[in-house]
Amino acid sequence: MPGLTRRHSRWTERLRSTLAAVGLALAARAGTRMARDFGVSISRSALLRLLGALPEPEVPAPRAVGVDEYATGKGRGYGTVLVDVETRRPVDLLPDQEASSLAVWLAKRPGIEIVCQDRAPFFAEGATAGAPQATQAADRWHLWHNLGEAAERSVARHRQCLRVLVPDPERKADEPAPPEEKTDSPWRSERFANRVRARHATVHTLLEAGHSRRSTGRQLSMTHRTVKSPADAAKPEDLFRGQWQHNKTPVLVEYKPYLDERWDEGCTNAWKLGEEIVPLSHRGSYDRVSAYLREKRTSPRPVTAQPPAPRVVTKWILSRPETLTQIDQLRLKTVLANRPELDTLTGHIRFFAQTLTERHSERLPQCPDTVRQDDLPSLHTLAAGIDRDRDTVIARPTPPFSPGVVKGHANRIILSNQRCQAVCLCITSR
Repeated sequence: MPGLTRRHSRWTERLRSTLAAVGLALAARAGTRMARDFGVSISRSALLRLLGALPEPEVPAPRAVGVDEYATGKGRGYGTVLVDVETRRPVDLLPDQEASSLAVWLAKRPGIEIVCQDRAPFFAEGATAGAPQATQAADRWHLWHNLGEAAERSVARHRQCLRVLVPDPERKADEPAPPEEKTDSPWRSERFANRVRARHATVHTLLEAGHSRRSTGRQLSMTHRTVKSPADAAKPEDLFRGQWQHNKTPVLVEYKPYLDERWDEGCTNAWKLGEEIVPLSHRGSYDRVSAYLREKRTSPRPVTAQPPAPRVVTKWILSRPETLTQIDQLRLKTVLANRPELDTLTGHIRFFAQTLTERHSERLPQCPDTVRQDDLPSLHTLAAGIDRDRDTVIARPTPPFSPGVVKGHANRIILSNQRCQAVCLCITSR
């Protein structure tokens, strides 16, 4: 009887639709327990088969689509995910991120009016070829992120200038002078040299008197190997090989200014510094550089004010002035007063931020023209990109859509792929 029963079925159509609704809401095991409370005995496998027999729901043709790439595996390849930004549901997955694949997919759906993308060249080409009638809109977050990267590169160019802004600590008149470095170590002391000369003279005196080396060792309470070294040496200075003599300049002395300068710049890796001084005609060993840096680490250093890092200065510039603390405001004011280039950079960034925050997209084309008038190469690259994607950047769809939901789905795809790979690895290892 159509609408009431089905051939060879033990359930009525009404009970079948009820169980399908329970399975869609609670899945297999929880749905089985709920059906048992209804007085219906069904296994989880039967419930899954019931769900698998349901027809695919009809998805309405999307009007606004968000496009982004997702990773199928770390370093293994990338695909394209398409999401309906109005319903926030994924629509389709493409196996690659080619412009041609996206163009074919969009060409089959002529009802698409808006394409939200992150200004990637292949997405822009595919959207232009497949949906020329659609409006392409860029995400504000990506614009702000690109601006932050350009600002940090500009600040990093003035890294050395930031160090000059911090004055060197001045020693007070009543403060004692720091102790001078010791120029002699126990291996280079005069006492050691005199002891070696005396041993050499005593051994040679006994040998010239007719004693053998073994007899000389017994009289001086020395082993045969200990007697052999001064006996074979024609003069005492030959025994100083491998030791730093007090009348010779240490190998590392002429390279200490360079090592100190690199240390102040933040490079504390002994191996890297040792490789850097090799082209400067350094013939010493890595151990000498390591020992010198170890001495700098353990020696007490005066507490001085550290210059602000480029990332910190960039954070001050990108932040709203009212959100900064009073100390950070004073520091930023000092930096901008001494570096006119950074002051100009701050003006451009705040104009760009105000344009993005207040959604004055019609003012964005003015940014590249004003930036090119100043010596800011990092911002010139950003301005060229905005000129290239002028229509995408200026586009402001109504209502405003954001590709942020696309990023969320791409992240979930990546996490699910990682879980599947972990499960497969566990099964293979067992």
